[in-house]
Amino acid sequence: MSLPNPEDHELKTGDGGPATEDQERKAQETTAGSEGGTRHVPPSAFLGRLSCSRRAASIRRPTRLLLYLAAVCLCLAGAILLLRSGAGRPLQSPTPQMGVDSRFWVRVLLLNDATACMIEAGSPLHLGSAGGPLLGRTSVPVPVRLVGGQLQLGATPRHDDDVLLSPEQPHIFRLDGKEYRGRLRLIVNPDGQSFDAVNLVPLEPYLAGVVGREMHDCWEPPALQAQAIAARTYCLFTKNRFGVNRHYDVRRTQASQVYDGVAAESAPVWDAVNRTCGQVLIELDGQRADRSSASRAGAPPWWTAAWNPDAGSENETLPSPATGRGCNLPRCSLFPAYYSSTCGGHTSSSEEAFGVSYGPLQGVACPYCRDVARPEIFYWPTATFDRETITKQLLGRYPNLAALREITDITVMAERSFGSFSRFERIRLTGSTGKTDTLRGEDLRLALDPSGRKIRSAACRIVPWGTGWAFVSGQGWGHGVGMCQHGAQGMARLGHEAQSILQYYYSGAQIVNVY
Repeated sequence: MSLPNPEDHELKTGDGGPATEDQERKAQETTAGSEGGTRHVPPSAFLGRLSCSRRAASIRRPTRLLLYLAAVCLCLAGAILLLRSGAGRPLQSPTPQMGVDSRFWVRVLLLNDATACMIEAGSPLHLGSAGGPLLGRTSVPVPVRLVGGQLQLGATPRHDDDVLLSPEQPHIFRLDGKEYRGRLRLIVNPDGQSFDAVNLVPLEPYLAGVVGREMHDCWEPPALQAQAIAARTYCLFTKNRFGVNRHYDVRRTQASQVYDGVAAESAPVWDAVNRTCGQVLIELDGQRADRSSASRAGAPPWWTAAWNPDAGSENETLPSPATGRGCNLPRCSLFPAYYSSTCGGHTSSSEEAFGVSYGPLQGVACPYCRDVARPEIFYWPTATFDRETITKQLLGRYPNLAALREITDITVMAERSFGSFSRFERIRLTGSTGKTDTLRGEDLRLALDPSGRKIRSAACRIVPWGTGWAFVSGQGWGHGVGMCQHGAQGMARLGHEAQSILQYYYSGAQIVNVY
């Protein structure tokens, strides 16, 4: 916006009143005279101009100051945006760990049941069959479609139902405009109607795409480091527990842990990942509950004694805690190092939430998250659902509830009290047929609200509301098991290091290096 011209202002205000037609004509004649001519200014105009220039100067000084302050604010905002967008992050440096053992590669499901996508890379892209020879090389974008149950890359139909695309250094590709590190595998699903896109990425670059989405990268370094170790542990546990029977290890969504590829990377995130490189949490043999060995069925051959509670002797040499290798520890294993945004004041045990007990996943008091989480994060508003919606959601998620028909009553059977609040753990459902059934609290919550954004936690009360029910007095966000992320930030602000944070939320767990 330009400042007003004092001469224009003077023409309109003159010596205190509206300019007459004669004044305007004379002003135009004297100010628009011939080039090099003498400019004649009448005395009245001179006095008016002098008066106006003084007023304009008095206006201009604070205006200039405001403009200066605005410019400074804009510069600071721009600098913050540049930093948050990843200025200084090594986007074009070669992706690390590309030569690491296959045990430490992660298969991330990026697209599920897709019928088309676009693949690009800033470096040449190699095309081959998974486990087969190189079939081609391209430097142009590759549109992918499914035609007649077969993948068509560009204008060339492929008869393979499993294709691997590998970019050259820096080993970064774009899938539908988003950048990821590593390689991309396209797999036609058995029905031939769709395909899955799976990112094959080394463990540490994978974590660089997770930590910055699961936690604000401006948080304290110890909190980010604790997040990196927890996420690494959860990833490896899930890879070995579930990945052996499917073509991917984890999803890119909160169904596993949120992964956003290169867009999530930043200097603080990479620092946290690098400083904790290879570190995971383990539970010792004495901590493990009597969990069925069937839960570990199908473990791959590389499942070593350090991670496999069924292998090795009682005092086998295992990786040392956090610093090196070769100390004698009892047998130990990975566990699912769950975490959630805000516990609301006390974490839950894995047995209470999921029905499976792990030694380090016992509930602990958390006085730290309340002072860090914003009120709209710590508390959440009432969520209401009518009877029809509740019936549809529950029967759609759990077909075995069909015998109930319409849900007519929801009753809390079991809950865990923490003084100022409680979490419902077991729910009894009554149907219009008079039959009843039960669900775990977390199962009910996520069946009714898969996004987790309306019923944010089980720390609330369920009351009748009109033709349905309301979830009121809610606090916390997430399942509340394991590390409270806002609590970790609160502990870091008080001076706790990553190891102290992890040992608090995962009681009795130890940190070891897997490489």
